[in-house]
Amino acid sequence: MLYGREGCCLCADARAVLDRVRIRRPFALTERDIETDESLLAAYLERIPVVTIDGEEAFELFVDESELERRLDIVGPG
Repeated sequence: MLYGREGCCLCADARAVLDRVRIRRPFALTERDIETDESLLAAYLERIPVVTIDGEEAFELFVDESELERRLDIVGPG
């Protein structure tokens, strides 16, 4: 899951990393706009983008591509 909001350049960067990795290691990706939910906005406003893997926060502010691949190898296909 990618938590972010429209117009966020860091979120766009994170999405680009996720899309590149999805080509090599396919996984389901859901995006949530934190602007649509007050609790998400309060939880993530200063931390976006936040990426979770199997419900666990894995990255915030930026996504390390090699670390993402390593973590996906651990959890297997999503």
